Amino acid sequence: MSLAERDAQIIWHPYTQMQTAVMPTGITSAKGACLYDEEGNEIIDAISSWWVITHGHCHPYITSRVNAQMQKLDQVIFAGFTHEPAVVLAEKLLRILPGNQQKVFYSDNGSTAVEVALKMCLQFWFNSGAPRKKILAFENGYHGDTFGAMSVSSRSAWTAPFDQLLFETMFIPLPTAGNIHLLKAKIQEYEDELACFIYEPLIQGSAGMIMYEASALDQLLEFCKGNQILLIQDEVFTGFGRTGKHFAADHLIQQADIMCFSKGLTGGLMPLGVTTCTDDIYNAFLSQDKLKTLFHGHSFTANPLACTAAAASIDLLLQQNTQDNIARICQQHRLFREKLAGRQGVKDIRQTGTILAIEFYTAESSGYFSNLRDALYSYFLERQILLRPLGNIIYILPPYCIDNQQLQYVYDAIESALAEFSPHHR
Repeated sequence: MSLAERDAQIIWHPYTQMQTAVMPTGITSAKGACLYDEEGNEIIDAISSWWVITHGHCHPYITSRVNAQMQKLDQVIFAGFTHEPAVVLAEKLLRILPGNQQKVFYSDNGSTAVEVALKMCLQFWFNSGAPRKKILAFENGYHGDTFGAMSVSSRSAWTAPFDQLLFETMFIPLPTAGNIHLLKAKIQEYEDELACFIYEPLIQGSAGMIMYEASALDQLLEFCKGNQILLIQDEVFTGFGRTGKHFAADHLIQQADIMCFSKGLTGGLMPLGVTTCTDDIYNAFLSQDKLKTLFHGHSFTANPLACTAAAASIDLLLQQNTQDNIARICQQHRLFREKLAGRQGVKDIRQTGTILAIEFYTAESSGYFSNLRDALYSYFLERQILLRPLGNIIYILPPYCIDNQQLQYVYDAIESALAEFSPHHR
C-alpha cells in the first residue's frame, strides 16, 4: 500500500476539502531544491514548501549542527532556565535587525509570534494605566489561523465560521500616494483608542502576492508613530532574504516597535517563532507587581534544537554565496518578468526580490477559489514542479540554492501553461 493510500485512511490535511481532494503525493526524501516521491521522481520545490525552505532541503550545515546539539541537550523548560542555543540565536538575530529591536521572545510558529505581539501591545497600554483596545490592520491581510491572528486578518471564507468570535479590528486599504491623506484622517479619528497597527510589509502573501511601495508605507508608519500607535511588523513571510534584503525592514526608514518571525527562521528544518521588541515595550512589563507580567508561553518555547537550526540558518544567510544566490534569483526573475510583460494570458506580473507572481487571465471567477487553481496545480505537478497557485495567481518563491537550469525549467513550464490556459487560446 502506498503512502497516499495509508494516509487517506487516517490523516486530515490543512487547507484541504478532503471530500474532493486528489490523493496526496508521497514524499520520501528531499535535497537542495528538490523533493523525491515514492516512485523516485524528482520534483522542483519552487515554493520552498510553503515559504519555509531558505537554503535548500536537508542542508548539511544545518543538519550537522542540529545533530550535534541533539547529543547534548534536546529540550528544557524555558521558564527559570536558559541555554546556549537560545542566547546565541538571540544575539545573532538582533545583530542583523533594526537597531531598536532589543529583546527576543520565543514561541513556536508564525501565528503564535503574532499572538505574542498583539498581547504585548494590548498589555503595554493596560500596564500603563491608559488602556487602548482597538487594533489597526490592512484589508486583505493575513497573519495566521489562531484566534488573535484571525482577528487581525481580513474577513473571508477562511474566517466566516468564527467571525462572531473574533475581536473587532479597524481595516484600511494599502497606502498609495493618492490615498495616504484619507488614511491619515481616518486613523486620526481613533488615535486615542488604537493600541497598535499590524501589517505585512511590502507584500501581502496569502492575499495573492499583492505588492505595494515602501515609500507609502513609510509615510503611514511615521504618522502612526506620531500618534503613539505601536507598530507590529509581521515578517513571518518576508524575513531572511525573500525581498532581496535580509528583511523588508531594510527597505524602510521607519522602524517597528515589534517584529514577528517564523517560516524561513530555521531554514525550514523545524518550527520556531520569534517576536522581538524595543526596550520601551519590554520595560512596560517590569514591575514589582507580578500582575504586570506577560503571561504567555509554550511547552517548546526556545527549543534548543530549533534555536540551533535557526542560528545555523543565519550563518548561511550571511555568507557571500547566499547573498550572490539571492541576487542571481532576483535578476533571473526580473528577466523573466520583462519577457512576460504584455504576453497573452498575463493579467499582471509583479516582483519583489526573490518573489515573482504571475496573475493569469481567466474567463471564470478569479480569487483563491478559482477553478483554474486546481488545473494549474495539477499541470505543474505533472511536470514535476511544485507550484501552489493562489487562485489564478502563480508565484515562484524558491530556495536560494536553486540553479538557473532549474529556474528556467520552471519558467518554461509557466510559459506553456499561459498558452494552455489562456482564455484567448482556448
